[in-house]
Amino acid sequence: MRTTAGRWRSRPGPWVPRGRRALRDVLSPVAEVLGARHRLAWLNAAGLRIGTTLDLRRTAEELADFTVPELADGCAVDLLESVLRFQEGDRRDGHEGALLRAMAVSQVHGLELAPDPVGQPSVHTLQRLGAQCLTSRRPVLVGRMTRADHDAVAPGPEAAELMRRAGVHSYMAVPLIARGELLGLADFIRAGRRPAFTRADLALAMELASKAAVYIDNARLYGRERLQGVMLQRTLLPRATPRTPGLEVSSCYTPTPDPAGVGGDWFDVVALPGGRSAVMVGDVMGRGLAAAATMGRLRTAARTLMALDIAPERMLARLDLAVRDLEEEQVATCLCAVYDPCSSTFRIASAGHPPPLLTLDDGTDCYVDLPVGAPLGTGVIPYDPVECTVAPGGRLMLYTDGLIRSRTTDVDAQLAGLRRTAREALPQAAAVCDAVRSRPGGDPEDDAIVLIAGTVPVTPGDEAHTCALPPDGSAASRARRTVREVLPKWGLPDLVDSTELVVSELVGNALRYGHAPGELRLVRHERLTVEVSDTGPDLPQIQHAELSDEGGRGLQLINMMCRRWGACRTPAGKVVWAEQDLPS
Repeated sequence: MRTTAGRWRSRPGPWVPRGRRALRDVLSPVAEVLGARHRLAWLNAAGLRIGTTLDLRRTAEELADFTVPELADGCAVDLLESVLRFQEGDRRDGHEGALLRAMAVSQVHGLELAPDPVGQPSVHTLQRLGAQCLTSRRPVLVGRMTRADHDAVAPGPEAAELMRRAGVHSYMAVPLIARGELLGLADFIRAGRRPAFTRADLALAMELASKAAVYIDNARLYGRERLQGVMLQRTLLPRATPRTPGLEVSSCYTPTPDPAGVGGDWFDVVALPGGRSAVMVGDVMGRGLAAAATMGRLRTAARTLMALDIAPERMLARLDLAVRDLEEEQVATCLCAVYDPCSSTFRIASAGHPPPLLTLDDGTDCYVDLPVGAPLGTGVIPYDPVECTVAPGGRLMLYTDGLIRSRTTDVDAQLAGLRRTAREALPQAAAVCDAVRSRPGGDPEDDAIVLIAGTVPVTPGDEAHTCALPPDGSAASRARRTVREVLPKWGLPDLVDSTELVVSELVGNALRYGHAPGELRLVRHERLTVEVSDTGPDLPQIQHAELSDEGGRGLQLINMMCRRWGACRTPAGKVVWAEQDLPS
């Protein structure tokens, strides 16, 4: 009869009955296959749950959340500062003194730790295990942590003590490398009764980090492309708004989130002679860098044309010719408004653009009943202007169709919503810009521009005076008398003599070449501007005068005495103007 001991066989490790051992030998391969399938399914799920957006922070958060609690009890993701600026990562073999920023932290409920705060710099000194991972570009595995290991993992002594109290006993750190560039690192911990990390866990974490690094690098490349497109478009837009009498302009530009969808929305504010101002908003149809480049060319052409002709309808007609001369077949819309502070009027013309919203000083508002001409580039001209008087306290809001275009809502409903938002916003123009830009509705994939031109009383130090000139030889003496009366009141007695000479020459040219002078305008702003209007069609030019010539030196004299001078057409003819610097 066998003894009891004969029924058991001694092996290293725990005693296992023969039947159980046989069962284990049979089930062990099956368990390995099931575990491998589970790991593959888990990694496959990572492709669906990580990289759902092209946002760096969101992708890092998805990586941290995906690993907890399936792989680890806690996970932290740090990225290089250069990656956050959408620049290249690190291609060097070593990386000492890495400058990283904590992007995501995830841990199981009840685990009290003190990792680097999200959004703050994550300092990895050479004594920390994370620095070893970054320097060697190889993973770090600590199966059973000692007290020294806690100090080498935690960002500080207090954080190390919290890790010991929480029972953190195992640690892994893996580098995030994509396309040969080091992007950052992810580290993992286990605590409590959970088994320590094994080589299989490390291999699984490396595979996951490799997939996640590609998603992070895609987000970096996307951000860089979008940043370049937005920078190009912002470079083509005005950086500062010129200060003009009686008008305050606020503007805001919202770029599209799609880098390939960079549009051709543009705006501009141009200071014109006689204290006038031109505000323009346009939109080149289409998207991409070609539309942005066309936008820049149109804005430059519009500024040049406005300096030659302050009638917005004629500027649009000439701009239509410029668009048709482009090599690319482009079509654009444009709205131009010229404000005259002396008469408090806007002269507006539209080339296929949405109507501007006019708000009066009493709070009433309406869309300007403006004849909408054909878009630029179609060859259908002329354009019909309208004039509207806006007293101080009113405002004219111009915008692009990105605020009202929708596939699900009628355009009239969108216009009503835009009007309601502008009405409910604060009276300050900047607040209205922000409210209109952030309102729901419109096309979220299109860029948008809001420009508000608010009329204000002429500020102290800014003055304007106009007077009609007789159509005969007494016009010059009347102009000189006006200068002697007005400039001393403005505190500019030192400019009386030079200004008398300037107006005499301008009025003389208007009598000789412009049929007759019409109006004299004096404007004190950042400089002193003298302007004389007439109905003549020809713009004056400086002529070369011989020594024996009796005339032809008037404009040469003005050119030497004044800071600058020029001439531009008006709806009634032209104006010739000259500017002088104010005494210090």
